[in-house]
Amino acid sequence: MLNQELSDDNYSVIYDANTVTVKFSGQLVFRGYGECAPIMELLLAIVATEPAVITLDLKEVIFLNSSGINMFSKFLLSLRKQENIQLVVMGTNEIPWQSKSLRNMPKLLPRVQLRLE
Repeated sequence: MLNQELSDDNYSVIYDANTVTVKFSGQLVFRGYGECAPIMELLLAIVATEPAVITLDLKEVIFLNSSGINMFSKFLLSLRKQENIQLVVMGTNEIPWQSKSLRNMPKLLPRVQLRLE
């Protein structure tokens, strides 16, 4: 899979195939799951390549609404079947939603490595 970028006026999602890292930035504000679909399709396409580790870098996401939280939750649940893939989630304690919400990810997928800086 090649490097890929998804963006609109509020956010950008950049996939680096060399490091298998998906970097998110901006405000992930969606009016329903349909608006999240391109991001979810990208994440599932990455999973289909069966990398050893996938890194989600969320350090620059300043806001995530409930539809975005739902998208990430569904992604984590889909990884339960992919026991050979390790997921690393990077965030920051400096952005309030991250220090609260990201801590719930290991409840959905216990093998998540959460790295809050």
